[in-house]
Amino acid sequence: MAKEKMVDSITSMDEDFAKWYTDICKKAELVEYTSVKGCMVIRPYGYAIWENMQKILDGIFKETGHENVCMPMFIPESLLEKEKDHVEGFAPEVAWVTHGGSEKLEERLCVRPTSETLFCEHYANIVHSYRDLPKLYNQWVSVVRWEKTTRPFLRSREFLWQEGHTIHATAEEAIEETERMLNVYADFCEKYLAMPVVKGKKTESDKFAGAVSTYAIEALMHDGKALQAGTSHYFGDGFAKAFDIMYTDKDNKKVYPHQTSWGVTTRLIGAVIMTHGDNNGLVIPPAVAPIQAVIVPIQQFKEGVLDKANEVAEALRAAGIRVKVDDSDNSPGWKFAEYEMKGVPVRIEIGPKDIEQNQCVTVMRHNRQKDFVSLEGIADTVKEKLEEVRKGLYEAALENRERRTYSCTDMDGIIKALEAGDGFVKAMWCGEEACEDKVKETTGVGSRCIPMEQEHLSDVCVCCGKPAKCMVMWGKAY
Repeated sequence: MAKEKMVDSITSMDEDFAKWYTDICKKAELVEYTSVKGCMVIRPYGYAIWENMQKILDGIFKETGHENVCMPMFIPESLLEKEKDHVEGFAPEVAWVTHGGSEKLEERLCVRPTSETLFCEHYANIVHSYRDLPKLYNQWVSVVRWEKTTRPFLRSREFLWQEGHTIHATAEEAIEETERMLNVYADFCEKYLAMPVVKGKKTESDKFAGAVSTYAIEALMHDGKALQAGTSHYFGDGFAKAFDIMYTDKDNKKVYPHQTSWGVTTRLIGAVIMTHGDNNGLVIPPAVAPIQAVIVPIQQFKEGVLDKANEVAEALRAAGIRVKVDDSDNSPGWKFAEYEMKGVPVRIEIGPKDIEQNQCVTVMRHNRQKDFVSLEGIADTVKEKLEEVRKGLYEAALENRERRTYSCTDMDGIIKALEAGDGFVKAMWCGEEACEDKVKETTGVGSRCIPMEQEHLSDVCVCCGKPAKCMVMWGKAY
């Protein structure tokens, strides 16, 4: 049975998914537009989601031996141009500083689109011996890429992210790091964001500028489009050679080290919206929800109601649950719609009759399941409800992905499968870029990744009929 649509001000996702998305970003008070085209204000509620993501990931990074650093935001043009493939990949998106005050700069400065060149310059100054390796660094910063088409969180000219940069003695160590961080991202998305992902390797034409290989996690949004949720890159020794980074190994020989970089951005907030949201607004996974439980007092003007609501809130806070008591003079109905819009995982209603029976009402955001529960052990009960929300969100997202994933053995099969709606397409590929381009041109879906978990669907390429080298996941993407 279709859920009743309580919030008329949000465009239905079935009517216009892009407008639905923008409505939620604005009406849930996640962002506001600015006079700088393509840039956004991340409002407190939106930033709180990012802070929770940041806190979890930063803890994981430190547990895996990484340290936080901070590089400058400006890159001299001569430094950016040291790695040819890298600069060519980013040139169309670079913003340049040409003046300092009223004086023209002797050399243009790039506002960092990414920081590989800055880290390389630093490594060249500090890495001299095998004893200096590895360096496992990360930074939390903003970057600028002059995008032509922008949308809140998904693509903006300035965005927040973390970028990890590591340097290792051997290729084996660097590749291990690249794959380890890909797995960290996948686990984070699935465990904390309740968002199933496909882990895979990018094709040669789709890899990061200057990388030997790029790995990514791909998630499927509610509308059947793919979203790249994180990337991890192995650079080999290409950057080291370009920047003359060498170290003395245990045999007293001068050799080049091997590097990696990896990152996720505030685009993950967009992923959460489009994976879990519904026509009533946001649905936020409990781990990153700014408010995990909201308490709505019923007939709060009556004696004892607010006292009991605050008592319950204190019990939840003591158990580490992020909770809010809404004691404003808005009606309970308004509050219900407001916190549905904001995606709060659990709503608690408590009024005079509940107090008499030492109970309250809990309502879970993702399925609106309503239960009467005892106030005894309320913190444990709410924790159980939060876990139910997480599991429910993951299962619904997985069901959406499985229902929208098609296995095809020829081009006509892809076209026919997509008549049912956008989604992931599994199909075999010969490895030739010409076939990769033709699949996109003919069917509208591009390569997303070569999944780590391979399946053998046929012996031949979906496009040319020549022997296949691997299975590719194809799809339309944000």
